[in-house]
Amino acid sequence: MNPFRFAFRHLPIRLLMLGFLLAAVAASGTAQAQQKDSFRIAWSIYVGWMPWGFGAESGIVDKWAEKYGIDIEVVQINDYIESINLYTAGSFDGVSVTNMDALTIPAAGGVDTTALIVGDFSDGNDGLILKDSDRLEDVRGRDVHLVELSVSHYLLARALDSVGMTERDIRVVNTSDADIVGAFGSRDVDAVVTWNPQLGEIRSRDDAHVVFDSSQIPGEIMDLLVVNTAVLEANPALGKALTGAWYEIMEVMRGDDAAGRAARAAMGEAGGTDLEGYEAQLASTRMFYDASDAVAFVTSEGPIETMEKVRQFAFEHGLLGERAPNPDFVGIEFADGSVLGSPDNVQFRFNAAYMQMAADGEL
Repeated sequence: MNPFRFAFRHLPIRLLMLGFLLAAVAASGTAQAQQKDSFRIAWSIYVGWMPWGFGAESGIVDKWAEKYGIDIEVVQINDYIESINLYTAGSFDGVSVTNMDALTIPAAGGVDTTALIVGDFSDGNDGLILKDSDRLEDVRGRDVHLVELSVSHYLLARALDSVGMTERDIRVVNTSDADIVGAFGSRDVDAVVTWNPQLGEIRSRDDAHVVFDSSQIPGEIMDLLVVNTAVLEANPALGKALTGAWYEIMEVMRGDDAAGRAARAAMGEAGGTDLEGYEAQLASTRMFYDASDAVAFVTSEGPIETMEKVRQFAFEHGLLGERAPNPDFVGIEFADGSVLGSPDNVQFRFNAAYMQMAADGEL
């Protein structure tokens, strides 16, 4: 499995799981709203989510859980989509996920979900590569290989739009991330969209040119920790403990001292690389090490503008479900209380309150 972006971000499994998830959601909804003292958080391996594994191994998560009189089990799930499906079905109280997948899996499936922590956004980790051309316009007419209906697909749509093209001007070829490097090396493939580390491996070729990357759409591919809204409302201690732990981890890993280097090296090793490899990933990731920076981002117009683009993409590609007559089907609430879509079906929320507590030293 790719240690940083996932073959599992493609979506056919959603159709297979839909009936199971809806039944599980209906069965578990009442229990999830109860006050409790034990919680489970799922995460998958990616540069911006490695801190959760480090936080669990180092005892930081346990320390903050104990402070608030609760227990938090942090569980690594090797299959990214499976982790979101398990969260959606009620097996976990929270999960690491992108903003697009949070909307199109749990929220579209009827699980009211809150973005508790906005940890980072991709700032060059995802890119469109052409063979023997450094002009984005030359993608016209090509077969573009990518993980279909993933963030790569979204990036492609944004790239095309930037030069007045649409998907009608190219052909999408669904290709797993495990095969993408080999595909680009073949004579028949001259356009791919992928993420690091595959992106770095492909771009090192003499004939490869990155013609568009996520640094050109800053803030649009967000990496989040989301939690079940009902669970959070019934158990604010969970939000406080997770947020407090996260920013302690951030303080450690950002350091240029021995502790910071050791933390980054441990995260790199856990993700299948080393300190140098992990730091290369961080270089193309806009981490919000300070809670105040995360709050400023979440309370800006950026998330509203981004989610408008994301929900339109999701609807056009059938990712809001068969019941969705239009992009307004799922309501998305932002930190200022404004809502995109249906105010009667708000299922995805950006919440700055706990990050603000961390910024104000109130945790």
